[in-house]
Amino acid sequence: MTEAPHLLLAEDDGILVATLNRPDKLNALSMQLMRSLGEAVERFRDTSALKVMLIRATGRYFSAGADLKEGGGSGAPPQTGSGIREMHRRLPTDMRRIWDEIEHIEKPFVVAHQGMCVGGSLEMSLSCDFRLAAASAGYAFPEAKFGVLPATNGVSRLTRLVGTHWARLLVMANMPVTAAEALNMGLVHKVYADETFEDDVMAFCRHLAQQNGEMMGTAKLAIELCADLNAEQAGAVERMANSALMLMPSYLEGMQRHLGTIGGKKG
Repeated sequence: MTEAPHLLLAEDDGILVATLNRPDKLNALSMQLMRSLGEAVERFRDTSALKVMLIRATGRYFSAGADLKEGGGSGAPPQTGSGIREMHRRLPTDMRRIWDEIEHIEKPFVVAHQGMCVGGSLEMSLSCDFRLAAASAGYAFPEAKFGVLPATNGVSRLTRLVGTHWARLLVMANMPVTAAEALNMGLVHKVYADETFEDDVMAFCRHLAQQNGEMMGTAKLAIELCADLNAEQAGAVERMANSALMLMPSYLEGMQRHLGTIGGKKG
């Protein structure tokens, strides 16, 4: 019997929907799945008609993280600190490169968690622009059980998003959190009822797909820059960004229509 694809792809009115499809393996991130996801990310990047990429899953888990049973390559693991650091940097699954690409592409990525999101899949989710949760979802970094850290940008991106206070709870204390707790700490943007989750997620994505693409890409860059700058420098970034956006025909034409509508109401 032929094994089902580990990742399913579909397009829905400008939205590229990538569905993790290993429910019997808790959607563990296999080499096949990672290759397919990398290709999907590149397809999204290079296809102008695609406005939003949604990553979701089937089954009771969003993902249990890396497929440890599959292994991470051939040969013995590194026996030196520098070797281990290099292994993390160049994982056979290409995780770090794919997570970085998700973070850098100037289009919005949405990830939707219908169940537990663990380990490497949480690291992936931290790279996305928007994280949506069903009420029954949950989050954990189990790496501490083995005496190590989530080192594929897990600690760094988590701390950047939720601060040191909550990062300690997930990483040092090795405690899972519910969707409601994740919303409170700023880990997810919205929590939806389980019964309406799929519809709510697609409505969110369709709303994003209607936004101006140049504004979205510029905002993605500006927000990341502003997070690292003082107030004066951050203000300069937003002015510089708008100086380009306000010269675009879409802005000029939109303002003319808007002012014409206002003028018509006044008349």
